[in-house]
Amino acid sequence: MSRNAAIVLMLCVAVAVSSCRNRSKQPTDTVSSGVIKISADESFRPLIQQEIDVFEGLYPAAGIIPEYDPFHNGHAWQLQQAKALGAQRVAVAMSCGLTQRGALPLLPESVRVQAALTCGADLVFALPAPYACSGAECFARAGVQLLAAAGCDALVFGAETPDAALLMEAARVLSGAEYRTALKARLAAGARSFAAARQAAVEAVCPGTGLAALLDKPNNNLAVEYCKAILELGASLVPIPLPRQGAGHGQALTETGGQFASASALRTLWQNGGADAAAPYVPAEVLPLYREAFSAGQYTDLAAAQRCQLALLRSRCAGTAPFAQVRGISEGLEHRLEAAVRSSTTHAELLDSLTTVRYPRARMRRLAMDAALDYSADAFPALPPYLHLLGAQKDALPLLKAAALPVSHSLARLAEQSVPCRAVVDAQLRACDFGALCRKKPEPMGGALRQKIIFLTK
Repeated sequence: MSRNAAIVLMLCVAVAVSSCRNRSKQPTDTVSSGVIKISADESFRPLIQQEIDVFEGLYPAAGIIPEYDPFHNGHAWQLQQAKALGAQRVAVAMSCGLTQRGALPLLPESVRVQAALTCGADLVFALPAPYACSGAECFARAGVQLLAAAGCDALVFGAETPDAALLMEAARVLSGAEYRTALKARLAAGARSFAAARQAAVEAVCPGTGLAALLDKPNNNLAVEYCKAILELGASLVPIPLPRQGAGHGQALTETGGQFASASALRTLWQNGGADAAAPYVPAEVLPLYREAFSAGQYTDLAAAQRCQLALLRSRCAGTAPFAQVRGISEGLEHRLEAAVRSSTTHAELLDSLTTVRYPRARMRRLAMDAALDYSADAFPALPPYLHLLGAQKDALPLLKAAALPVSHSLARLAEQSVPCRAVVDAQLRACDFGALCRKKPEPMGGALRQKIIFLTK
């Protein structure tokens, strides 16, 4: 063995030993991330720097698919981790106009984009409303499509089980014909819900592997859909799951403590106590943005939004089966929806009338929003046809030269690209105009067409 080879081997051993010793202190260490300390003679600096440069070159551009509703400490931590993994740039495909829970976001895109850029994002694209307000499969496919088109090399996401190999294996199972056959059989047999049928089908195909149990957690579910989208779209994205920090979805603050809180808990804090109520759980540099938005009435008035949505739904109750063409309608749901709209006087009553074991509340919220905004089946393409740039670090803009989809900050220009682009832009504007009317201080129509791109300079 040569002297140089021996030196390199010793360094590798030192790194491995150090990593093992520090594992108990760094529970979030992975095969590609962690913290170690190396002491060596100054003459070894070029060798060590070369290895660092190789590692950082693995993932020059990472992507994240968030809602930032609102942006909080957990989101800032995720951006930091993406950079720590070696990402030189982080692109974000952020829900725009609507959220996956079938509701308006608490804060407008301008505030959420500014928060993301302030805390480390380099490019922020819109995940258009029709895709943002959809089930996990459609949501994931749309986000993966956008980030792959933007030239990202990796996809960073949270999971209760941050095991990329296991998540990819589950994705392969869900993409297979054997699973689809098993799923159809269990749905036909009267499974109590789609989620239950899904888990039972995976267990039937892969008994005793633990893959079915993996799907019992909300973030794992979405993580698997990300992996499945990567496989099915042939996207050149390396999946990098991170352990979820702090509170789980919908978890009360009293159950956790610390600096992390779920977005749903923060929305409740905001509605009850304003921006300052959320202060312990959001980055210090973001808090002034939230205080300004609160004082300007630039946030969703929940009561107004719910009443406006119900009014839109009532206005569509004309003719025979008025909701028959709404996206997501099946099994006679159009009749159930019409009856619920006619009898309900509040948004909560509407959802109570629609929700059953077979039809989860989250799906019914999305269905009601689709019906209110007249999102019909097959009205727009299955995947986003453009990249709508909401904000950027100025020095990251050269990355867009290689984008695989039309890219612009202007919705008007994107609408001119093609018929599918026009359809998605029209759907986006309906959501944005609805949201503008439902803010604490209502805003006029057309704001999304006038919105300027947000630039930051490091």
